Amino acid sequence: MSISFANSTRFKLGISIAAFSALLLVAGPAATEAPVKPAIAATANPSEIERFCSNIADAARDRRYALQAKELKALQAEIDKRIATLEERRAEYETWLKRREDFLDKTEDNIVQIYGRMKPDAAAERRAQLQVELAAGILMKLDSRKAGTILNEMDSKAAATLTTIMVSATRRADPT
Repeated sequence: MSISFANSTRFKLGISIAAFSALLLVAGPAATEAPVKPAIAATANPSEIERFCSNIADAARDRRYALQAKELKALQAEIDKRIATLEERRAEYETWLKRREDFLDKTEDNIVQIYGRMKPDAAAERRAQLQVELAAGILMKLDSRKAGTILNEMDSKAAATLTTIMVSATRRADPT
């Protein structure tokens, strides 16, 4: 359908596409630019350009502010996410610290003294019946020589468990 339209238009104008392109080649770029420049100059004078720019300035400013607000909201969401992560880690650390303090508080000095005065084999036997955390706390507060002797009298698995707990309790770094 477009071919018939093009053919009928060409015959009505009396010029072919080949002739028109040949005319453009002979005339050069000046032939195509000359009519365009006066048309632009006639339709857009500096006052129209200034009016156009002033008309769209508010819309452009609003759009720029909207984009900046959107970017700020995205940044705020990222910051809120990071704050939530930090708060979660802080809560975990406080929980760990509280457990450690409770662990150390369980071992009263008088209980430590009682176990310190016992014979090592009897103390090892009694510690087997205690909670693991409590037994580790008592051993930590005892004199190192006395604690070593008691650990020597204990079952090797129980002694290893108590030693692991004692080492993890004295570690200064964050356990996470």
